[in-house]
Amino acid sequence: MNQQDKLQGIPEQMARAIAFIWKEAELLDRKDYAAWQELWSEDGYYVVPIDHATTDFAATLNYAYDNAHMRKIRIERLTSGFAMSAADAAATVRTVSRFVPVHLSDELVEINSAQVIVGYKRQQHTLFVGDVTHRLRFTAQGPKIEQKVIRLINSMDSLNALGFLL
Repeated sequence: MNQQDKLQGIPEQMARAIAFIWKEAELLDRKDYAAWQELWSEDGYYVVPIDHATTDFAATLNYAYDNAHMRKIRIERLTSGFAMSAADAAATVRTVSRFVPVHLSDELVEINSAQVIVGYKRQQHTLFVGDVTHRLRFTAQGPKIEQKVIRLINSMDSLNALGFLL
């Protein structure tokens, strides 16, 4: 069964958003950060809050609260080979599912999903599980991420190995 078969019967914008989110997950698993950066709108934010319930990301502490400049710096760190997280980066496999539309229009789609990431490094598996919200703007150039919020289910715990993009 191909991607198109899986998406039959789903409203067109939602199907396009789901296919886009799957593409994003694949790019991140391949560590193709340059292509991933191209998926973003210039004013988009990548957010991993510590407080699972927060909605005011600018006023609270986050694991990540990256605008375009901070995403660029994060990608440079991940690809330079100089940072420990880059030199010995975990291999990852992402599964994204349970897509629930929050807002659907011709120009804007907001969609909630569940994401499970398995990281493998030094003969150890690490799980990262969270609720994800993507806000996608559909432009003439294709969909662009305006905001991606990853709410890890254990975000209040002491977390390590967050050296890659979620």
